[in-house]
Amino acid sequence: MPGEFPIPPINEVNLDDVLAALADRLRRAVVLELMNRAPGEYPCSSFTLPKAKSTRTHHWRVLRQAGLIRQRDAGNGSFVRLRDEFTEHFPGLLEVVKAGDRASALTKSPASGTDADHS
Repeated sequence: MPGEFPIPPINEVNLDDVLAALADRLRRAVVLELMNRAPGEYPCSSFTLPKAKSTRTHHWRVLRQAGLIRQRDAGNGSFVRLRDEFTEHFPGLLEVVKAGDRASALTKSPASGTDADHS
């Protein structure tokens, strides 16, 4: 597709690169947000990433090179979407990441309501 940034063939995508990309909380948040949105592509500018263009560019490049996303240039902006064939290549991986992120958020936030240990 014209304007699409290069990505590795799906059979060359390896787990080490994927896990390294997802180890960064900002990149993981982008992938999780893409998972939660309706299927399709979205403007890169619609994601919360650092303001410095070079830093945003770095995060998008890491996600592309890891094989997680597709990104295309469209004039003054670019668009991103999850790579369709990723879930076929690593079935269940993104769901595990999503569940782990949810569990991590629960352990970091204070419990609401009454605490059974303090009755």
